[in-house]
Amino acid sequence: MHLKSKRKVHLIGRFITALSLSITAALAQVKTEVPEVVSGAKPVTAERIKVHGTALEGNLEGDDVERDVIVFLPPGYASKKNVRYPVLYALHGYSIGADQWSKEIHVPQTIEGAFAQGAHDMIVVLPDSKTIHNGSMYSSSVTTGDFERFIAHDVVAWVDSHYRTIPQRTSRGLVGHSMGGYGATRIGMKYPDVFGSLYIMSPCCLAPRAAGPSNPESDKALEAVKTPADSAKLPFGLRAQLASAAAWSPNPKNPPLYLDLPSKNGVADAEVIAKWAANSPLAFVDQYVGNLRRYQAISMDVGDQDGLRAGASKLHEVLDRYGIPNTFEIYKGTHTSAVAVRFQNYVMPFFSKNLCSSKTCK
Repeated sequence: MHLKSKRKVHLIGRFITALSLSITAALAQVKTEVPEVVSGAKPVTAERIKVHGTALEGNLEGDDVERDVIVFLPPGYASKKNVRYPVLYALHGYSIGADQWSKEIHVPQTIEGAFAQGAHDMIVVLPDSKTIHNGSMYSSSVTTGDFERFIAHDVVAWVDSHYRTIPQRTSRGLVGHSMGGYGATRIGMKYPDVFGSLYIMSPCCLAPRAAGPSNPESDKALEAVKTPADSAKLPFGLRAQLASAAAWSPNPKNPPLYLDLPSKNGVADAEVIAKWAANSPLAFVDQYVGNLRRYQAISMDVGDQDGLRAGASKLHEVLDRYGIPNTFEIYKGTHTSAVAVRFQNYVMPFFSKNLCSSKTCK
């Protein structure tokens, strides 16, 4: 093998291991700090519904197209029959669904607390995007289904048709944490006609990172997976690799998982790696500058002890380079330590300020 070829394989191997380590460390969801109950906070109403994912029909994984969605209605929604409300769509991270996400951001308490502290009334929607490998990556794939369109079209259309919303982009916000932060970034870039403001929390997977060579033992464990039960037995990081492959390197001719892995027996597949790299927002952000300029407001945050700090900082730098208004904060904390506090005291007030309400819409 030529020296140049050896170097190429080595670099690709470093990419594979690095992305695996990044996903393992960054997508995990753990217990978070909970803010104090705000005195005088009025209760919101939680409704658990099912939304049919037309965009998910025919997915090769066989994931359920009837998806769980949790909707939180503001105080007074039932009595103020003539009032319409802006809507915030909040995307969960990897390895969890809407139910655990609701516990991590500690809703409804944090929603009620935000309202009690002056945030304008809004509807908050938590859609479930968990798959057989524990996460959709909010991407578009024949293997998982089109989760981009599921969020931006199916869920939004259902909510608009069943609740008193203000059905316009300036009254819709999108936020996500970790894998959900990646989803908010990706979907936000592609659907400015649907959403008017974005908040990106500790986003994963913005750019590839390099580390050591690929692991033949891990490759063997991944190649042995044939069923969802096999996937469920894998360690966190390897299962995240399957989720990423299902989202970013689908293959309808490769049953039973219908995906291509980035390496086999320790040998990297350059074509698959290229597909994964192409799904990194920092690789395609330049294509969507015009779309990003359309947002009323964009905000990002990340903990100072979060391994994802570098990627979030780079995205902020890109937006600044193009003169796209955005705010960016590095706060004291880890990947998940402050997510509930941030949701109440930063995310909700941000959308209160930037979403068009019944009082401010023309």
